[in-house]
Amino acid sequence: MTDRPITAEIPARPRMAQDPVRLVPELAEVSAALFRATGNRSVPRATIGLVQLRAGQLAGSTYLTVLHTGLLRKADESEERITSVATWQDSPYFTAAERAALALTEAALRPAGQGERVGDALYAEVAEHYDEKALATLMIAIGQVNFFTPVALIAKPVPGRAFTDPWA
Repeated sequence: MTDRPITAEIPARPRMAQDPVRLVPELAEVSAALFRATGNRSVPRATIGLVQLRAGQLAGSTYLTVLHTGLLRKADESEERITSVATWQDSPYFTAAERAALALTEAALRPAGQGERVGDALYAEVAEHYDEKALATLMIAIGQVNFFTPVALIAKPVPGRAFTDPWA
């Protein structure tokens, strides 16, 4: 496998010619179910958005990062909060509950050197801020981004295009 030079132009078209939803229509049902599950109001929508932005960053997906940044902007999140998600550990813009959710996201998505990724101490910290339904919702929100990561990395929809049709 060869790497392209960092100065190379990035094509402004998807790698995969057809939208995966057109090829596998059941994907739309799965996507809709995941959005309903994360929208159950047990976790603030802003927190879901911040978690999903961080998950997209951790996945290394420009498409997912641009998508979730745009969704947070549409929800009137401040630029300070949006741009400091990547450095949330030392940012003053997040609540203790949001920090716990972001820590959970990182623990679940980053390989651990040794031991389990989500240890008992982290779980207990997150559980101080979220009841069981909210914790399950956070798990689904993290998993939702992880579910779409292969689509974003393999099919390469164009960042910044409408969420409803990145293949347009």
